[in-house]
Amino acid sequence: MELAIRNHTGVASVQVSDAVFGVDYKPGLVHQVVTAYLAGGRAGTKAQKNRAAVSGGGAKPWRQKGTGRARSGTSRSPIWRGGGVTFAAKPRDYRQKVNRKMYRGAVRSILSELARTGRLIVASELSLPAPKTKALVALLKAYEVQDVLILTEGLDETLQLAARNLPGVDVMSAQEVDPVSLLAFDSLLATEAAVKKLEERLS
Repeated sequence: MELAIRNHTGVASVQVSDAVFGVDYKPGLVHQVVTAYLAGGRAGTKAQKNRAAVSGGGAKPWRQKGTGRARSGTSRSPIWRGGGVTFAAKPRDYRQKVNRKMYRGAVRSILSELARTGRLIVASELSLPAPKTKALVALLKAYEVQDVLILTEGLDETLQLAARNLPGVDVMSAQEVDPVSLLAFDSLLATEAAVKKLEERLS
């Protein structure tokens, strides 16, 4: 299939693989991969102490009978102040298994949907003379996009510095892009070299 390239000299096109930019959208697969990706970012370090882990409480607070009070065996019961937590949280691993085939399939599905709905914009190149936010705003205005992920072939520090103060704008390289980032923005503005890099990565 062909993707249109927008540049200052006119409209051209780039030939891309149907296996990467022309597959059917699979919402179930995308949901599973995105959920697993977000779960993998959770720290899972929450921890609380149960009645066995808190200090103290070794002696019976008062004798079993004769005081007029309810019987009690320890002052570290969960219903006491300073006691342990009933169902104490423990450190856990939230990671979910997603193999490489599923991950790549989800990214292909998202890219194909962006191309199909006209939200994938390919530029011949994206460069700024200096890391100025004003210059990037003018560039995005020329492409008629606001909430956009800018995709470059490699690390572009100039674009990253210019975009860091703009809400709804992020810059990533084709090598580090992930499904969550692709879904987080209304549009994807990619250079021709970045598109080729994505095609190479996902083929």
